[in-house]
This record gives sequence, C-alpha cells and structure tokens, in this order.
Amino acid sequence: MQVSASQELEQMAAKFANEAVQFDRQGARTNAISRYQRTTEILLKLCSLYPEAPQNRLYMQQVDNCKRRIKELKDGTPQPEEGDRPTLKQQAKLAQLILTEKPDIKWNEIANLHDAKKAIEESIVFPVKRPDLFPLGWPRGILFFGPPGCGKTLLAAAIATEIDAVFYSVDAPSIMSKWLGESEKNVAELFASAHRSTAEGHPVIIFIDEIDSLVGIRGDEVGGEVRTRNQFLKEMDNILDKKNPSHVYIVGATNKPWALDEPFIRRFQKRIYVPLPGPEARRELFHICTKNLKLARDVDHEVLVQKTAGYSGSDLRDIFQGAQTRVVREFFEENNIKSQGQARSITMDDFNEILKKRKPSVSPQMLGLYDKWFETYKAL
Repeated sequence: MQVSASQELEQMAAKFANEAVQFDRQGARTNAISRYQRTTEILLKLCSLYPEAPQNRLYMQQVDNCKRRIKELKDGTPQPEEGDRPTLKQQAKLAQLILTEKPDIKWNEIANLHDAKKAIEESIVFPVKRPDLFPLGWPRGILFFGPPGCGKTLLAAAIATEIDAVFYSVDAPSIMSKWLGESEKNVAELFASAHRSTAEGHPVIIFIDEIDSLVGIRGDEVGGEVRTRNQFLKEMDNILDKKNPSHVYIVGATNKPWALDEPFIRRFQKRIYVPLPGPEARRELFHICTKNLKLARDVDHEVLVQKTAGYSGSDLRDIFQGAQTRVVREFFEENNIKSQGQARSITMDDFNEILKKRKPSVSPQMLGLYDKWFETYKAL
C-alpha cells in the first residue's frame, strides 16, 4: 500500500519522538534534545503543509510538550516517570469519554419528536427488553441529524435512561490523542470497555456528537486520521455483525449529514431526521420552559406559537431566558442590589421585545439541504 506524504511525515515524527523518550530515560541529554527538536520540526512542517487538518491542534500540543521538555533538559530537570504519561484509561477519563454520572432525561422532557421516539423504541428499547422477539437481529447503528438545538443529544440521553444503559459520550477531540499513534488505541479502548459492560449484563449507548468531524469526507487526511477512521470502521463492523448480536448501540449526531463519508452512512441502519419543532412541539416546549417562570395573564401561548415558527428548541429556550433576564434587569435597576423584593411577572411585551432582537438560528436554505438529504438517505 502506498504511503502518503503526510503519513510518512507522521511516522518519522513518531520515530523521533520515541527515540527522544528513550534517550531521555537513559540520561543522554544531547541526543534526547536533538530528537525532540527533530520531532518539533516535522510536526510544524505537517501543520504548514496541511493547514486545515483537524490533527493540527494535537500536533501543536505535542510541539509544546517537546519544547517544554527541551527546556527542562537544558535546565537539568530529570525525566518524568513512565507513570506520569497518561494511560489510555486515564486519557479517557480526562477527556470524559465515559460519563460516570448517568443522564436523567425522560421521554416526557423531550417535546414531540414522535417519529424519532418510535424508531428508537423499535431499534433499541424493544430489543433490550425482549431480544427473543428479534430472530433476525436489530439495528445497532442510529444516526440523528438535523438543525442544531433540536434535541439530538437529549434523545440519546433519554435512550440511556429508558433502558438503564451505560452512557459513553464521545466527540472527535476526546478521541484524538496528543500522543502520536494513540488515537486509534483510544477508539479500541472505548469499544473494548463497551463490550466489557455488555458482558456484565449492561446495555451500552456510545453517543458520538458531531460525528461528521470524526468520520466525515476528507480531502487531504493525515496518517493519524486515516488509522483512527479505519479503526472506528472496524469497531462498527464488529458491533453490527449479524452473527453476534449485542446490546452495544452506536448513536451518532450531526448538523451536517452531507459531510459524512458514505461507508459510514451505510453502517447507520437507522437515519432519523430531528427537525425544527412544529406548532405542537412548540406548545410542549413552552410548557416545559415556563413551569418555573412567573407569567402575567396577558401572555398568550398561541400567539407565541405562531410568532416562533422556524425557531429551534434551543432558540425558544433562549427567548424565555431573555424575557426573564429582561425582568431581572429591570428589578435591579429599580431596586437596591440587596433588595429582598420580588421581580414582576413576565408580560407579552417582554416576549415581543425579545422576538424583535432574536431571529431563528436556522435559515430556510439550510432546511432545504436537510430535506434533500433525508429524501436521499432516509431510514426510519
């Protein structure tokens, strides 16, 4: 297999980095410094040749590490113990790959989205409760796509609550390690940990937010990205193996489904559109958002439902938060900051003023792209 220029440079950087560490441990300071410097030069060259590569942030972290160690060597600081270098499990913990606190999101806290909830029940909830009713297996790759702020993350958390699952929350920066060559090991450790949990009788949800940044279409990938994507593809195939059904579920979320690479699209057997909230969903959201707010009698929910067409769920929460902030500001401007009085109720005028200043975060053109992608790849 032909090795690309970026892969060759990365392999050279890894080689010099390993040599630097070995010389450092042996006390050969001059050789260690020269290898750290060579590692730095190659990584900086990689960043200049591929300025748009997502790996650059990680390369620059490694450059900073090398420069710091060079300075320490020149100052006579001894080499840190091997235990000071994070293990994969420590990296996972530091990067919050595994959420130790189980999410507590219930179905009734998510407004509407009936089609999405139905697809989730058929794909995950029912198979977990009665796997014997699925002789042909069940989907284990679920993709949520749609505009930002419409509940994709909430859906994933609600699934974990519904089936009492171990919940892994992952994004590309937490997977990609600053240690050269270890990103794919992080992927392998993540899935190995998931398999250990299922072996103990616990279903697992691996939720990957902004999955397009991890498995999206790339024009000029560098070596670490290629290996990480290949490892991820291999792990997904193991999860989706029909001969070995398990209760490990990969749930991806993206605002840019058209950026996903086709081999990964196929592996998400369920591709679920999470759209902007319609009128009924907005009514539910108003009820959820206002249950702890003091509203004046002139607040007309139906008028607000009509005025907020095209707003995302996140936009709606921001509107209610903005109205409450407006009332609080008025309270502090009219009273001493230590006053123990109460702020007035939120009125319809407050909402109207906020709506004048806050427009929807999703354009009609963007909605057209989602509709087009859904018609091409829908799989409910």
